[in-house]
Amino acid sequence: MSDKHLPSSSRRTFMLGAAALPLALAISRMGHAAALPTAQVNTTGLAVTDTEVVVGQLHSATGTMAISETGSIQAEQLAIDQINAMGGILGRKIRVIKEDGASDWPTFAEKSRKLLVNDKVATVFGCWTSASRKAVLPIFEKENGLLYYPTFYEGLEQSKNVIYTGQEATQQILYGLDWAKKEKGAQKVFLVGSDYIWPRTSMKIARKHIENFQGGKVVGEEYYPLGNTNFNSLINKIKIAKPDCIFAAVVGGSNVAFYKQLKAAGITGAKQFLLTLSVTEDEMLGIGGENFEGFYSSMKYFQSLDNENNKAFVEAFKKAYGPKSVIGDVTQAAYLGPWLWKAAVEKAGSFDVDKVVAASPGIELPTAPEGYVKIHENHHLYSKARIAQGQADGTFKVVAESPELIVPDPFPKGYQ
Repeated sequence: MSDKHLPSSSRRTFMLGAAALPLALAISRMGHAAALPTAQVNTTGLAVTDTEVVVGQLHSATGTMAISETGSIQAEQLAIDQINAMGGILGRKIRVIKEDGASDWPTFAEKSRKLLVNDKVATVFGCWTSASRKAVLPIFEKENGLLYYPTFYEGLEQSKNVIYTGQEATQQILYGLDWAKKEKGAQKVFLVGSDYIWPRTSMKIARKHIENFQGGKVVGEEYYPLGNTNFNSLINKIKIAKPDCIFAAVVGGSNVAFYKQLKAAGITGAKQFLLTLSVTEDEMLGIGGENFEGFYSSMKYFQSLDNENNKAFVEAFKKAYGPKSVIGDVTQAAYLGPWLWKAAVEKAGSFDVDKVVAASPGIELPTAPEGYVKIHENHHLYSKARIAQGQADGTFKVVAESPELIVPDPFPKGYQ
């Protein structure tokens, strides 16, 4: 599959001075910033008054996914606090109604219905797993709500009612596997994941890429329930198969047991090449750098990225949540959500979902922590892909980066 890239000429942007907005991302096309009459900006009965706009936040604050989703909750709140400090959106401060999906997909569906039907929120920032997103999607489409979804995912989806701020498969899975083959000579690959839609679909895409496009071989494929803590049988299968690469999509708290047990069995970064789609700085807190050291992650963002946008973001995040707090890929993507929504609302001059959706394609964030991003017509973001190696201190060292922004392609040919 040929990579398509964003032409450099389309990356012309402007920035507001950092001194003027020390904590805020500068957003292009910041028109319609003045307060407009509520009857004009809210024609569909949303929770918008002359002074306030209500939004929803729907993540797992409890359960096995809390290890991954807590950062998203924090980052979205940080962005909202910064936007409110700037005066809000269309002259209105943002008020948040927080709901806990509790790592349970039916609960996500129930809470999304409450936010949209009872609370009439203008938008929702939320979900993490594809299972939770799939659970709420029919409700958002039926009630015409708007969801900003921050997680890297398997693609094969596009909805009028969702803005996907994480990367889809071509920006993470295919880039990662191509790097693994070119740089590590990975021909024999062992696939392992948690047992739900994202890992299974991701590994289906990975298998097709390895076998049909790379001429490699899948020597094992295993799945384990969310929350699983016993990987001894898997480790034995890996030892027998002797793969060039373990390609992993183990999710949530299971990561802690998985990497500790790998190390205990003598499978370390010094001896075995492992590339994961699901370990960020957030998971590393639980895993421990000593258990992940030498392994690799394929993401679009790492806290260690060396640019001025990211330095300001990291400083603000640590000021808000403590010097020991960390920022992972999804945390950063979650931070983008409120800013992208603000830009679209101000471009539309309205909080009405249909108008915000219509205004979204082409919205740019030139100073996103990961670098410049832009919303494609398919509601995904143009983003770069990156590979980083885990360090003993729990940080990541970036070792590869796509030369250009990768155009999002949620329905790549040959992978359906």
